[in-house]
Parts: sequence; C-alpha cells; structure tokens
Amino acid sequence: MSDARDVAGDELEYGVGPWPGGRAEWPADDHYDPELLEHGDRRNVVDRYRYWRHEAIVADLDTRRHGFHVAIENWQHDFNIGSVVRTANAFLAREVHIVGRRRWNRRGAMVTDRYQHVRHHPTVEEFVAWAHGEGLTVIGIDNLPGSVPIETFEFPRNCVLVLGQESVGLTDAVREAADATLAIAQYGSTRSINAGAAAAIAMHAWVGQHADIAAGHA
Repeated sequence: MSDARDVAGDELEYGVGPWPGGRAEWPADDHYDPELLEHGDRRNVVDRYRYWRHEAIVADLDTRRHGFHVAIENWQHDFNIGSVVRTANAFLAREVHIVGRRRWNRRGAMVTDRYQHVRHHPTVEEFVAWAHGEGLTVIGIDNLPGSVPIETFEFPRNCVLVLGQESVGLTDAVREAADATLAIAQYGSTRSINAGAAAAIAMHAWVGQHADIAAGHA
C-alpha cells in the first residue's frame, strides 16, 4: 500500500511535486512508488529517498543501521518518546525499545517511527534479559552519584542506551542492571535536561566514536 499520504502535519509545504516529465520519464526501478511519482512526495524524508516506497526505504536503512539501540522507560506516558524515536531515526539506531507501557505519544516522532524498528518490553527484567541475550551492553543515561562522564566514556560498538522517565530518571531496577551509567556534564542552574535532549547527546556521543562521519554529511 502506498504511503503517499503519510505526511506529518507541519511538513506539508515541503518535499517535491510530481516527477518531472510525466509518466514517460518515470524511473523503472521497483523501489519507486507510482503514486508518489504521480502526485509528489511531501514526506519527512531526506532527498535520496524521494519517491521511494516505504518498504524500500526501510530495507535500505536496514543495510546500514548502527550497532547501538535506544530504550526509554514509559511508566507515565512520557511525551519525550516521540522525540527520542525521531532522533534515533536521524542517527540510525538499530532499534528503539519502549520499556513499560506499550502506548506512547507518536506526535513528536513526525512519522519517523514508520522507518524505525520499535520493540516493546513490559518490564525492565524482560528488557535486560533480552539485551544480554543479544550480547548488548546496557548503558544507563542519568546524572547519578558514581556515574561516569559521558564525555570520556569509550562506548562499546554494540550497546543499548537507556533513558529514564522525565523528571524521575532511571528506575532502581535499571540502575542495578546497567553495566555502566553515564552522566552528561551540565554547568547551569537546572537540575536536569530534557530526556529527549539527553538521548540525542548520548546517541551522538556513540556516533562520534563509531560511525562514518563523512557518510552522515553526504
């Protein structure tokens, strides 16, 4: 089924119109979507994926995804999850994990969740068991006593970055299960930063050590 109408509400003015030259000039590759070629592509995607079918985009992303995962605890319907998913898509996380309540507010994701694998774990215990079964290092992100500065930490290539609920941080269960807990340096008066911002900093720290930086600026 075509996703030509899968557009974030405030992205409607962006994108491209119908393929120039009409049907006679349409590309023959099967990853292009005929409906998008005919009507234009207003989705929130980078230019290389203009007019591509949704399934083709996901398949291409799957060949390039990075070794880190992102998880966020969701006990009180955290509104930051959508932002985390959008950033995970931008940095090409392998998967996003929702720990706790299954339902989350997707508005902040700007429909990027359609291109990102999202997995649900009902409890911390099930999530940690899954992560260790996959050989992933569990890394908590929280400014707690004894936390290691994220700025000097050497990230393992295969890991999962865990964010806590906004305002309360990581639960005791995650703190106890984490192989390491990292703190983000802060210099102002606020006690903490937004969970979505913390997730972006943590993902980018991993990217700075393991990703192909040139490819991210292509």
